[in-house]
Amino acid sequence: MQTLLKPISYLALIATILPALLYMGGVMPLNAVQLTALIGTVAWFVATPLWMGRNIKVDADQVKI
Repeated sequence: MQTLLKPISYLALIATILPALLYMGGVMPLNAVQLTALIGTVAWFVATPLWMGRNIKVDADQVKI
């Protein structure tokens, strides 16, 4: 599953950044930039946490304060 989610995450990140650069270059209109960046942002926030998990080495039950 990670092999599928990583490229999706990277493409979503590109879809978030690239429209702003295209807008600055006069290639893309503002409404298309906003829509593409919104879709890319949502896709990135959905896909990235699924493959970029963290390993919890110590359980909360084992920690004494």
